Amino acid sequence: MIKEKLIFCPLGGSGEIGGNMNLYAYGKEDDQKWIIVDMGVSFADDSVPGIDLIMPDAGFIIDKKDDLLGIVLTHAHEDHIGAVVHIWPSLKCKIYATPFTAALILEKFKEKKIDITSSLNVVNLNSKINLGVFEIDFVTLTHSILEPNGLSIKTPLGTVLHTGDWKIDSNPLIGSQIDEKKLKSIGESGVSAMICDSTNIFSPGRAGSESDVRDSLLKIMEIKTNRILVTSFASNVARMESIFYCAKKTERNICLVGRSMQRIYKVARKCGYLKGLINPLDPRDAKKVPKNKILYLATGSQGEPMGAMNRIINGNHPDVFVESGDCIIFSSKIIPGNEKKLYSIQNLIVKNKIEMISEENAFVHVSGHPNRDDLKDMYKWVKPQCVIPVHGEHRHMTEHVSFAKEMQVPKTLLIENGDIVKILPGDKPEIIDKAPSGKVYLDGSVNVETDAQSIKDRKNLSVNGYLEITLLVSNNGKIKKPIISFKGIPERENTDHFIFDMEDEIFNICRTFSLYNKNQQKNLIDTIKQNCRRIVREKTGKKPFTNINIARI
Repeated sequence: MIKEKLIFCPLGGSGEIGGNMNLYAYGKEDDQKWIIVDMGVSFADDSVPGIDLIMPDAGFIIDKKDDLLGIVLTHAHEDHIGAVVHIWPSLKCKIYATPFTAALILEKFKEKKIDITSSLNVVNLNSKINLGVFEIDFVTLTHSILEPNGLSIKTPLGTVLHTGDWKIDSNPLIGSQIDEKKLKSIGESGVSAMICDSTNIFSPGRAGSESDVRDSLLKIMEIKTNRILVTSFASNVARMESIFYCAKKTERNICLVGRSMQRIYKVARKCGYLKGLINPLDPRDAKKVPKNKILYLATGSQGEPMGAMNRIINGNHPDVFVESGDCIIFSSKIIPGNEKKLYSIQNLIVKNKIEMISEENAFVHVSGHPNRDDLKDMYKWVKPQCVIPVHGEHRHMTEHVSFAKEMQVPKTLLIENGDIVKILPGDKPEIIDKAPSGKVYLDGSVNVETDAQSIKDRKNLSVNGYLEITLLVSNNGKIKKPIISFKGIPERENTDHFIFDMEDEIFNICRTFSLYNKNQQKNLIDTIKQNCRRIVREKTGKKPFTNINIARI
């Protein structure tokens, strides 16, 4: 007899921080219905030049799109929603999100000129939806963004709690407190497995409250007499409201700098948040305000090359500038991988005798993820039969398994992207198969595989440079002096000898070929390419990407 199963499969976010994408399925082997929970991106580093966004490879679920019931989004951080606009066109399914998340999704699709109004379903906070046999109950949590939700996913076989990103904030300032009562009720009804955030598993105590950060920021700002510039994550609306609060208390005007900061502000206002605040100034008007009466809130807290902070510090912003005696506050943490570019900006700030305050020397930030004491409370409320860690690197998830065992959770399971986990039925969840998984790069506006030739070529170009040789061949098979150009190849004082050697080699090669015979053209090109690359390697140690053109005149 073929039994129905409840299946869980992460395609992103397990074994890494970022790019979260999780699948659930229910049914018999040959008749399963699927849902997707979150569809996020991660951000590229210098190892893949020209790439900004990295997404989970969704091919496994795209192949099953006829059995896909919808995409359910827990909250609006980019590592949970950033890939929706890129992957959804291959799925064209329903999307379910609470109002703030839905509004940001709508903005993303508008930028792409895609109308999804008929597919986007706005879910009220703390309400339920039914997708096939999946009864999904949205649970209000607290995090570093508006409207974070856990998902109680109830099926005929049992219930899974998918926490999404969360922490316990007793005073989140904006939005509701964590719904402890509802979590306890879900726990009392029985939770077969909890799929849980692992980001801060190494951090003792509690993550902390936004209200405490507000108090600390106000104390810092009250004694400043010049310009103050705060940079933070644009998505942290509670932090944004705190900066507005501090501006009013210190009798300063406030100015929002950066497109994403202004977009989040407008969307939050549209959704009924950020009421009763002072009105922000346009950057063009803010520069006319005395420096002791202005407070800027800018994007670029991670040192992003196109972020407002980078442009301000390098003197490239048309309306905002800072000078010696001003104060810059980094009200954020450093995301792993961003250290180099962020420290570069911070060193430039200090070099220019501008005061710099960060989490390294002041209390200006709290995390949005649960520390160990937060996790203890969640375990106590939910009483899961099994904990499956996600949202972490392997070291985080392994530690989370150990922690769950210390907390006497009956069962644990360590997984990674692509693992197909049978949660129910059975005594304990187990990995039963492996789904194809991996990454897709957004290369400009095109999705490409990680081993795409364009990526390989660009890496080669970034390391070895570019050499181009053009041969002008007359109809009688004679050649003129070759045109040689190169980029990214180190030059010496005797560069002319470098060029002359290649010219001599090209003439020698051409003497061995019949240049009016087009059938020999490929062999001619390959020979010139091989020999000229050898010359460059001998002279410079580089093996450039080489392009040979033959123009017949």
